[in-house]
Amino acid sequence: MILEPLSPGQDIPAPLLSDITALYASNSAFHRLSGDFPDPDDIRPGQVAATLAKDLAVPGTEVLLARTEEGRLVGLAGTRAHHPDPADPDPWIGLLLVHAAEHGRGYGRALAELVEDRFRAQGRSAVRLAVLANNPKALAFWTALGYEVIDHRPDRALGRPCAVLRKALGEA
Repeated sequence: MILEPLSPGQDIPAPLLSDITALYASNSAFHRLSGDFPDPDDIRPGQVAATLAKDLAVPGTEVLLARTEEGRLVGLAGTRAHHPDPADPDPWIGLLLVHAAEHGRGYGRALAELVEDRFRAQGRSAVRLAVLANNPKALAFWTALGYEVIDHRPDRALGRPCAVLRKALGEA
């Protein structure tokens, strides 16, 4: 798998934005849970472009596109080098999406491991993420990868109930 970072302020070419929009749209079940889009069954390129621009405007945020060796877009990860809470020393995975047609093929695990490797290479000792309380499938995915629930609290953006998970990053 190949990771391709999007750059802040980057004008995303229409064909790439179309591919990213298809990735988001394929996960309508998740977006119904999250409420991130007004109509999870009708996600538009302009909405995706605005979401990406907003995310990338936050210092320390990365959006990583995950491609197969053949170049096909299969996933996306959004990360933050620092949490807004200064008492939290760990980087965060804010979003990990795999195209719904590719679920169950190991792309999510591979993408998570590549993100962990990036943080490990930066000298980070652990990584955190939040899982919506109404998403037991995601909780099962992350705990299977070695993440442990360390807290339950509302998310900062919309106040949705979440489980906060953490994984220590040992040697690769």
